[in-house]
Amino acid sequence: MSEHRRRPSGRTGPSGSDGVPYGGRAEARRAARAGDGRGRRAADRPRAAAGRSGRAAARRTNAARSGRRLIDYPRAGKRGVRRWLPSWKQVLGTFLLFSGGLLGLFSYAYATTTIPSANPSTQQQSNTYYWSDGSVMATQGSTNRQNVDLAQVPKAVQWDFLAAENATFYSDPGIDTQGMLRAVYHMATGGEVQSGSTITQQFVKNTYLDQSQSVTRKLREIMISLKIGGQMSKQQILQGYLNSCYYGRGAYGIEAAANTYYHVHASQLTVSQGAFLTATVNEPSVMMLADTDPQAKARATARWTYVLQRMAKIHKITDAQEQQYLAAGFPTPKPYTPSAGMSGQTGYLVQTAQKYVEAHTSLTDQQLGHGGYQIYTTFDKKKVKALAASVAAMEKKHLDPKHRSADKDVQVGAASVDPSSGAVVALYGGAGWDKGHWTDNADAKGVPVGSTFKPFDLAAALDHGAVLSPGHSPSPITPDSKFNGDDGITIKNQQGQEMPDSGDPTGLLHQRNDVSTKWGYITLRKAMEQSVNTPYVQLGEYVGYDNVENEALKAGLLRGSLQYDTPGFYIGTSTPSAIRMAGAYATFDDGGVQHEPYSVTKVIADGRQLPGFEAPKGTTAMPAATADTVTDVLQGVVKHGTGTNAQALGRPAAGKTGTTDDYKSAWFIGYTPQLVTSVSMFKEDPKNAGLQSMQGVGGYTKVFGADMPTEIWTGYMTAALNGRPVQQFPPAPQLGQGSDEFGAPSPTPSATASTPSATPTAPSPTPGPCHGKKKDCPSPTPTDTAGTTTGGGSTGGAGDGGLLGGTTGGSTSPTPTPTSSPIGRGRHP
Repeated sequence: MSEHRRRPSGRTGPSGSDGVPYGGRAEARRAARAGDGRGRRAADRPRAAAGRSGRAAARRTNAARSGRRLIDYPRAGKRGVRRWLPSWKQVLGTFLLFSGGLLGLFSYAYATTTIPSANPSTQQQSNTYYWSDGSVMATQGSTNRQNVDLAQVPKAVQWDFLAAENATFYSDPGIDTQGMLRAVYHMATGGEVQSGSTITQQFVKNTYLDQSQSVTRKLREIMISLKIGGQMSKQQILQGYLNSCYYGRGAYGIEAAANTYYHVHASQLTVSQGAFLTATVNEPSVMMLADTDPQAKARATARWTYVLQRMAKIHKITDAQEQQYLAAGFPTPKPYTPSAGMSGQTGYLVQTAQKYVEAHTSLTDQQLGHGGYQIYTTFDKKKVKALAASVAAMEKKHLDPKHRSADKDVQVGAASVDPSSGAVVALYGGAGWDKGHWTDNADAKGVPVGSTFKPFDLAAALDHGAVLSPGHSPSPITPDSKFNGDDGITIKNQQGQEMPDSGDPTGLLHQRNDVSTKWGYITLRKAMEQSVNTPYVQLGEYVGYDNVENEALKAGLLRGSLQYDTPGFYIGTSTPSAIRMAGAYATFDDGGVQHEPYSVTKVIADGRQLPGFEAPKGTTAMPAATADTVTDVLQGVVKHGTGTNAQALGRPAAGKTGTTDDYKSAWFIGYTPQLVTSVSMFKEDPKNAGLQSMQGVGGYTKVFGADMPTEIWTGYMTAALNGRPVQQFPPAPQLGQGSDEFGAPSPTPSATASTPSATPTAPSPTPGPCHGKKKDCPSPTPTDTAGTTTGGGSTGGAGDGGLLGGTTGGSTSPTPTPTSSPIGRGRHP
């Protein structure tokens, strides 16, 4: 057993291992007091060190016993303030831990973020319709927006927006932290208001989110902005931004803004104008008043100046250009006018253009209703106004529905066409959509055209001849061919048989004129001038229904508007629209070349021009000699016949009046070398379908096309042709000798009639380069063309007469009600 184990328990020996005498602490204190001061201090030092060492060891022991703390905070072994100050390791660890957490949270948020579908409201667009001069005619839709391709916005104008909003757009990832901090600083210091969002963020907010100012919405905006860069190019984002911004004045998108503020397309904007439009994005409600409110203009000018300065600072314009723009002054916007509605004639114009678009594309009403189409029309703003004004002037002069019941429910339809192209330059559809009149009278079928159909009879006879002798080949016909013009003659067919009519007491078809004048055998020219029916009904039978029908179809009428199986066909039981009749007469005017009437020249959707809207190419419908001969005869109608009221135009004109049974419709269709216009007039009670007699309308006992319709035509054509040079029609061609109907008196020695030949003699045009052309033609000599008969100078004559007399019984077709024309695809103006 060792000495230590045999150590006695007494405490009189040396000190223990902890430096404390075995005798206990009391003895130690007494011993310390017993020593001198120096010895006491010397003895204290080793004991203090031993004490500290002991306490540290105790702490280590306790820590070992209880386990080390995960985070040494408050810091063990430190006292006072140092106990609460973290070590650099703790700071670094905390930073790394926080950064890692944020990175993880960001990664999770980025991975789970999806780009939502675009807000339906941001996709809504309007359809914009333009006049022929490119100015806006109407916008149709609840949202005034027309998206355009970025290529349609000038590069310098694009940089107007980028310079002011996000100069680092093409290099940033979709967000700009510095920009957001800079915006906060500027606002806090009272500087220029800036947006803290990038172009990408604003595009995301406009297109995918709402406009609420919440932290959650802002965080979503940032995440989507970062993610969308992987799915869309910068060009696509900028395009979407420009098309989605609200610019004030009800304009969404840069195309609508360009038109609303400066009446131009986005492609026509200048750098200076673009700088102002940039300003409208920040404060649209203020900037929209920059043309009228001095305070708003001052703010707009300041922002405009800032944008130009930014453009120069980022070197998108030179300093000299900046000074040039500033010197030119602020580009004050045009006066604000709300988007054009559908009042007046606008509704009919839009309706006609829309039908044409649908007829030339696969677009449906529903697709057009979604908006986004820019539709350029042929309609001339001044001519449309002039036509409406002429109708209004006639109504003011002649109609008094408040005091004359006969004047109630009188309606007018009219159309004006360029004969060289077929472009519909003006139309009159009725009182207006805003007046509750929805049917477009200019593009409706259902109003019989009356004697205005006779020129097609004559053209067919000139081209095909007429079977004047049963069993013989067709004989040549000219305007000087004579037919029986007496009232009540019996109509014969090509076999020489009298045509039956169960409604006549004799059982035979007797054609009636409006008056019982004994005309005898008169030329087709005079019968056209005086609108005598009997010669043209008989002529039509001799020429043949198919030939007359085909002549009308080739001239431009539609098969569905032609009436069949009655001799009344030859004098106007058919019901083409005013547009179609103007287009068909344009064939005569253009030397036999037929142009499809058209009303749309261009359609743009999403910056892309749709195909199929080129001007229709003309086709030869009849020989130029035929067309020019008909024109010559129709000039006689104006000079000597029922159309003399049109002489008020004061320039060469050709035309034809037309009136139907019981005066249910009245027409005048006339033309000059530059313009063709048709006017129809009828009466219909909106509550009771069916045409009514116009007897008594305007105080007239009988209403003829020579009266109020011609007055409308003359008033309009005077305004429409104002300032345009007077042009002459080409001279009538010299034709061979024509044949007369059997029974006509023998020709005088000075005008020997030829025996009907076995085949028709084709009309021979006058030699020379002028024939068939309206330009550079010499004026006709005052002397009538050789061999022609001008007839009497009566201004009233027999009038147009009824289509079929009262004794024709069932031969008269029932009068249809005006309705929209069922137009086949590709054949609608």
